[in-house]
Amino acid sequence: MLNFSRPRNQPRAARSMSLGGMDYVDPKRKGNFIGKVFLLVALTALCILVIKRSPSFTTPSPFSVHEPGVTHVLVTGGAGYIGSHATLRLLKESYRVTIVDNLSRGNLGAVRVLQSLFPEPGRLQFIYADLGDAKSVDKIFSENKFDAVMHFAAVAYVGESTLYPLKYYHNITSNTLVVLESMAKYNVKTFIYSSTCATYGEPEKMPITEVTEQKPINPYGKAKKMAEDIILDFSKNSKMAVMILRYFNVIGSDPEGRLGEAPRPELREHGRISGACFDAARGITQGLKVTGTDYNTPDGTCIRDYIDVTDLVDAHVKALEKARPGKVGIYNVGTGKGRSVKEFVSACKKATGVDIKVDFLPRRPGDYAEVYSDPTKIRQELNWTAQYTDLERSIQVAWKWQKSRPNGYESS
Repeated sequence: MLNFSRPRNQPRAARSMSLGGMDYVDPKRKGNFIGKVFLLVALTALCILVIKRSPSFTTPSPFSVHEPGVTHVLVTGGAGYIGSHATLRLLKESYRVTIVDNLSRGNLGAVRVLQSLFPEPGRLQFIYADLGDAKSVDKIFSENKFDAVMHFAAVAYVGESTLYPLKYYHNITSNTLVVLESMAKYNVKTFIYSSTCATYGEPEKMPITEVTEQKPINPYGKAKKMAEDIILDFSKNSKMAVMILRYFNVIGSDPEGRLGEAPRPELREHGRISGACFDAARGITQGLKVTGTDYNTPDGTCIRDYIDVTDLVDAHVKALEKARPGKVGIYNVGTGKGRSVKEFVSACKKATGVDIKVDFLPRRPGDYAEVYSDPTKIRQELNWTAQYTDLERSIQVAWKWQKSRPNGYESS
């Protein structure tokens, strides 16, 4: 007789049994599985609760809300030469600032300097973005609450504009339209536009006033004038406060040595005369190239109105303070005094203490003989007057920054 019984001390196998095609799991194993599921759910719920109660989750970014008594300014091109100086001044005046820059001409080092000077939360944020990307610009405006825009971002070399005109029309005119459209969509009420005396071209009469006819002669000036026309057309049926500042040739740097001009090496041939002088004084280039010595001016070289960057940003802040809904203000920003290129070179030699070698070359396409401003209107309406009018002194301040940072912001 076969024995089908099992000794009582033999353990039962912990396995599933198949009865009629159905699997039955051991109840002990099933209980462990359900317990683990409940534990996982409980931990997930606890994590969600902790995150929701954390300040970073419940408190919105200060940049995303309108705060009474605080003016939030979007500074496009705020990593650039003029834009970074304007940002510094705004932060000193207790404005909240967002910089948007694609760093094609700007310097991340300048942003880092500003962040180190104003590290407090809610003071300054930097957003890497290209104004030519309308979706990115729309996203920036949707996620931040701006009270005003200072629009500096632009390529800005006359000579380069004659070589790459389409680049200038796209970067200046088209990008300004993108910014203006987002401002209108999200009800940003104040627009300070950084324009240029290049929109005037080469007027027959000096000095230049705000009613001087605009007849630009190079793509840079033409692109800026097109942008101005778009702004003025839009303003006719808008309550936006608009200020257009047409400024002249910018020099100098922060008097306290925190910021300066650090153009990219590949753009040296198109850059400002001050940068070219410093490169020659430091031996980076073999000498200074002066284009055009046969203009109808006292010494044959071009005459320009050199405005210190500190004065220039002061004009922007005053324009922001004086801007009024539904009103448009147009102002020339200059000293009212013209200086020739030869005078500038002489001042640069004295400021640097270097006898810079000068090569005189034929005229550069797109240049004009003489431009300087009549600053009467801005003095009367905005109570602004240039303070840093000593040409040699402005160059000395900029030279000090250049010497302390031979590789620009990479040296800081």
